[in-house]
Amino acid sequence: MTEKIDWKQEIIDSTKFNTKHENLLKKGAKSLTNSWLFGVLYTRWKKLKDIRKKTVPDCSSSFQEWSKKVKDVEKCQS
Repeated sequence: MTEKIDWKQEIIDSTKFNTKHENLLKKGAKSLTNSWLFGVLYTRWKKLKDIRKKTVPDCSSSFQEWSKKVKDVEKCQS
């Protein structure tokens, strides 16, 4: 069961905003700059809730590492 979170209402209830921010959260963005501000408000809410992105492990490898593994496999198969 997933619970739908109304982050906009939560952030309005948690802090005091000027009328521009409150109208933006209630009515949505109408321009590019408003959408940027909307993103800033969403990031502020995530910081208030201490929500962080999970770090992605570094799965990259170099060609030399790959080449060595291929050679090792070829040795095992022969």
